[in-house]
Amino acid sequence: MNRRIFSKTLAGTALGAAALEAAYRGNAAAGESGGAPYDISVMMWAIFKDLSFEQKLDKIHEAGYKNAELVGEYRKWSDSEFQRVLAKKKEFGINFDTTAGLHHAVGNPNDREALLADVKNELPVMERLDCPAVIIMSGNVVPGMPRETQHQSCIEGLKRAASIVEGKQINGQPVRLLLENIDPEENPRYYLTSVAEGFEIIRAVNHPQVKLLYDFFHEQIAEGNLIEKLKKNIDYTGLVHIADVPGRHIPGTGEINYENIYKTLAELKYDRMVAMEFLPLGDGVEELRRAKEQALRAGRSA
Repeated sequence: MNRRIFSKTLAGTALGAAALEAAYRGNAAAGESGGAPYDISVMMWAIFKDLSFEQKLDKIHEAGYKNAELVGEYRKWSDSEFQRVLAKKKEFGINFDTTAGLHHAVGNPNDREALLADVKNELPVMERLDCPAVIIMSGNVVPGMPRETQHQSCIEGLKRAASIVEGKQINGQPVRLLLENIDPEENPRYYLTSVAEGFEIIRAVNHPQVKLLYDFFHEQIAEGNLIEKLKKNIDYTGLVHIADVPGRHIPGTGEINYENIYKTLAELKYDRMVAMEFLPLGDGVEELRRAKEQALRAGRSA
């Protein structure tokens, strides 16, 4: 599909939405899923914290990963560092599927223009990295501001941001904006602690390039009932993040039944990324390999 397919004349129509959804599905179909409908990624900030970014790429390649997620690490790279990372990315056949770390958030209407500028400024580097998705944060509760005002700010800000990326493609995929929830234990000041409210916001935005990043770790701490909310909102889920509770460690160390979550994702034909965002307890390569194998095995068995 080329850029013309996603022209503004199609935005908001059934045909436009269908074309965008088809582009989402192309990535998983081309991945290493071995029969599971989704592919597997890893969030780079959580692993091998004593290593350089290039050394981290060596490790995730050793663990068998073909996808990785960023948190703006590239903002400190020199041009030569960019070239080295891109060369290693090409050598290993690794895709950067998502990035994060914008300076401003969407939940404060006073920050809206700055957030929109962030999105515009991020697009060229996303294109350089072939990275088609960016995480958008709600930001913290604004003292004295009604929750309804911040709720509407999330909706209006994402609509405005969607108009910036509308029809744009990177690496053959539509550019995606992913709103993320954070639990109140990690950040008691954060606005969007509820996945249920997050999905309300995404439904109100009603744009095929705007989805929710469903972080199971955060939602288990905040409210629980993970699978029921997934089933009700699978069409509005653009990415899922994986870590167990408590401790943010590999699935199987805590209270979340990820075997059932993976099976549910497969039954619902979820065909986007499942991203590991856990802190290894031991050998990081071995744990990443084991986590990927578990997720794909459960997805194939559904």
